[in-house]
Amino acid sequence: MCGRFILFATPVEVGDLFDVAPVEWPPRYNIAPTQSVLACRADPASGARALVPLRWGLVPSWAKDLSSGVKAINARAETVADKPTFRAAFKARRCLIPASGYYEWKHEGKAKRPHFIHPARGGLFAFAGLWDVWAKGAAPVESCSIITTEANEATRHLHERMPVILDPSHFAAWLDPLTPALALHELLRPCTPERIATHPVAPLVGNVKNEGPELVAPVADLFTD
Repeated sequence: MCGRFILFATPVEVGDLFDVAPVEWPPRYNIAPTQSVLACRADPASGARALVPLRWGLVPSWAKDLSSGVKAINARAETVADKPTFRAAFKARRCLIPASGYYEWKHEGKAKRPHFIHPARGGLFAFAGLWDVWAKGAAPVESCSIITTEANEATRHLHERMPVILDPSHFAAWLDPLTPALALHELLRPCTPERIATHPVAPLVGNVKNEGPELVAPVADLFTD
């Protein structure tokens, strides 16, 4: 799964990744569910890409209230096309979510230690995402979910799942509402382990109020084999 991630890249770096105009966005080191995240999506008519803020935790248009989004921060690649919460968005409302990395917790008995998972050669990840609009409240709410798949060799020791990380060569197909479902499913695979680096970090990240680069500083792993 992916329950916390970070984005500390500059607006220009994010814009360059998706070939869009940059937007101002503060560096974040502890993005949590229901908070605002940055996403890239394409206009259905023109195909033009843009960066937009979305609430993390997808709320489908038919939901009674926003509470359903708390349980929909991730969508499983294996069921995303069929699950009622996600299937309409999977067909036509897909997005890319930039991240400088994400956190995962390694369990050892009753204890657990957070790890920072990030691009091995620097730069950014682009998570495969979905978005939807809920319009039953005082104002419309646009929200999103991150698609997960089985973990690769670089992250399996931490968790059995990982976000789908797309290569730039696949951005256009993922954002295009006309891309066939079969071609989309081909993209929902673990990325190559060579793209991934990990290291343990301090438990500070467990508190959503904590922010700052100290959250990703390496610390000794107490649970090494």
